[in-house]
Amino acid sequence: MRRAKIARSTSETEIAVSINLDGTGNYNNRTGVGFFDHMLDQLARHALIDMEISAKGDLHIDDHHTVEDVGIALGKALAEAVGDKRGIRRYGSCLLPMDDTLVRAALDLSGRPYLVWKVEFAAAKIGTFDTELVREFFTAFATHGGITLHVEKLDGINAHHIAEAAFKAVARALRDALETDPHKADAVPSTKGTLSE
Repeated sequence: MRRAKIARSTSETEIAVSINLDGTGNYNNRTGVGFFDHMLDQLARHALIDMEISAKGDLHIDDHHTVEDVGIALGKALAEAVGDKRGIRRYGSCLLPMDDTLVRAALDLSGRPYLVWKVEFAAAKIGTFDTELVREFFTAFATHGGITLHVEKLDGINAHHIAEAAFKAVARALRDALETDPHKADAVPSTKGTLSE
């Protein structure tokens, strides 16, 4: 079973993450940041990952530490749950339209973290949520999940749509990458024979 539980405790946040990569997209995300919970719900639903996240952070300062630390913990949980990556497709991509917005995401579960982020927001806030935190989440997630991740906004004006399309595009790409390759279900998808480093 490709499952993992991660707990992260610092002077700024207390986070618990539980995931099942072979789930159906069930979720229960409670971070104290409403818009961020909505985005995590999208990630779970469209990646078909069962996900439960609870976080208590220093929200009296701002949302930054909570969002970043959830990204760290979720990335670590993904890396643990996928194990040696035997049998997975490894690569995934998605071109996702959402109303005025079009976002492209492509990723490689390579074990080599790298983020290319070409997403600009016309607004600094979505409600009370800082739009710059979308990048902070994906930086932390890719770094600690060992993911090479490219996200690019091709079109879009509405900040809510842009953020949501980014989360959904990454989710769909992740879903493809985590699927079992029926032609090589017993092999690590690398000529090196490992994707652990």
